[in-house]
Amino acid sequence: MKCNVGNTDRTVRFILGIVLLLWAYMGLSGTAAWIAGILGVVFLVTAAIRFCPLYLIFGINTCAEAKS
Repeated sequence: MKCNVGNTDRTVRFILGIVLLLWAYMGLSGTAAWIAGILGVVFLVTAAIRFCPLYLIFGINTCAEAKS
């Protein structure tokens, strides 16, 4: 898997993932809590591995290219 999530994108995903997980745990209930929790985990995983499958499908790449 080639990196397609840049540093700024990674930071935003990490913060959003934490916020969604906290919101799911402390503020929501029922189906909304499950959806927020799953999205939070997805954002944290994609931030950790620096790869987003949806970015691959749509041809988006926020990762800075290495200079040769």
